[in-house]
Amino acid sequence: MRTKKIPRVVFQVHSQSGNDSWHSVFISLLRGLAAIEVAAAHLRADMYPGLRTVTDPSIWFKGFTFATGFAHHAVLVFFVISGWLVGGSLLDKIRQPDAIASYAIDRITRLWTVLIPTFVLTLLFGLGTGIVDAQGIDFHPANDYSAIVFGANLVGLQTIATPTFGGNFPLWSLANETWYYILFPLLVVLFRAPGLALRVACGATLLLLAALLPAAIVAYFAVWLLGVAFSRIRIECSTAQRAGWLILVAALWAYYRLTGDMNAFTLANILPDLGCSLVFLVLLSSLQFKAAATSKLQPLLGRIGTFFAEFSFSLYVVHVPLIGLLQHWALKRWGLRELSPHEPLHFAIYLGMLAALLAGAYLSYLLFESRTYQIRRLLKRMLLQRPAHARVSPTFRAD
Repeated sequence: MRTKKIPRVVFQVHSQSGNDSWHSVFISLLRGLAAIEVAAAHLRADMYPGLRTVTDPSIWFKGFTFATGFAHHAVLVFFVISGWLVGGSLLDKIRQPDAIASYAIDRITRLWTVLIPTFVLTLLFGLGTGIVDAQGIDFHPANDYSAIVFGANLVGLQTIATPTFGGNFPLWSLANETWYYILFPLLVVLFRAPGLALRVACGATLLLLAALLPAAIVAYFAVWLLGVAFSRIRIECSTAQRAGWLILVAALWAYYRLTGDMNAFTLANILPDLGCSLVFLVLLSSLQFKAAATSKLQPLLGRIGTFFAEFSFSLYVVHVPLIGLLQHWALKRWGLRELSPHEPLHFAIYLGMLAALLAGAYLSYLLFESRTYQIRRLLKRMLLQRPAHARVSPTFRAD
C-alpha cells in the first residue's frame, strides 16, 4: 500500500528567484489579475447600481457583482507579494555595500516614476473636465488638488495628514506600502546592526512610528511581514496536496466574500485577513519548484503574467482618474450617467470601458513606469558610485 507523502517545510537563507520557477509565474499572474480586479470592481461600482438596490436582479448580474467584489482580497495579495518581493530582496542583499541606500533609491523610484506623472495627469484631467478650477489650486491641505496634498501623497501621508490627491481613493494603500518600506529596514537594522547605539536608535524610531501611525497601518504590517517570512520557506508536497490547498484558498476567500465585511482594512478585519494571507502564502511557498524543461504551459503563462504584471502598478494608480474621464465622456457623448443591469448593450459598454482602462494604463506604463530602471541606475551612479580605488565596507559584517 502506497503511503501519502507528508509535506516537508524547508527554510531558505535566500529567496528563490528566476522566471522558470512556478511561484514566479504565479506571482506575476496574480499581480496582473489583482490590478485588473481592483479596476473592474471600481468601474462596476461607479457605473452600475449596487446589487441591493436592483429589483429582481438577474443571475448574470449577481455573478458579475460577485466576481468583481474581490478588490479587498486583491489589495491583500499586493501586500503579501510586496513583503515577499521587497522585504525578501532586502534580506538577500543586506550584506552588500550600500544595501540600505540602494534599497531607498529602489523604493523611491518605484513609487515616484508612477505617482508624479499620474498626479500631473489627474490635475490635467480635472482642469479639462471642469472639475478643477485653475484659480482654486492652492496650498491648503484640505484641497484634494493642492500642492501640499500632491507632496504629502508622495511621502505616504495620504489618509494620515491629507486626503488622497484628486480623490484617487485607492492611494490609501500606498500610504501603507510607503510606511512598510520604512518600517522594515528599521526592523532589519534593529536585529542585525553591529552597534548597540544604532540598534537602540532604530528601536526607538520603530516605537515612535508605531505610536504615531494609524493603528490599522501598524496592524497590517503583520500581513506584509508574513510575506517576508514565507519568502524564506519552501514547502515540498505532492501535486494533489497542492491542488487541495488551492481549493482551500479559493473556498476561504469566497466564504469571506459572501459573509464578511471585507470592504475596509480595519482592526476588525485583521484576523480574517491574516488567515487569508496565511493560506495563500502556504500555497505560494509550495510552488517554489522549476517547471519541466518540456513544459509548454509555463512559458505561455509566464509571458502573459509578465505582460500584465509590468503595468499592474500603473493600472492600480491611474484607473480612478481614467474612470472619471470615461464617465465625463459618456455623459457628454450619450448622456449616460449609469449603466443598466437589464441592458446587455450596457455590459458591452462596461467591457469597452474596462478595455480603455487597460489600454490607458499600458500607455502610461510605456511613457513613465517603464523608465524606472533607467532612472534608478542613473541615481545609483550619481549617489552611490565611488572611485575604483575606494574601498567600501558592507552594510553589516558577517556574523
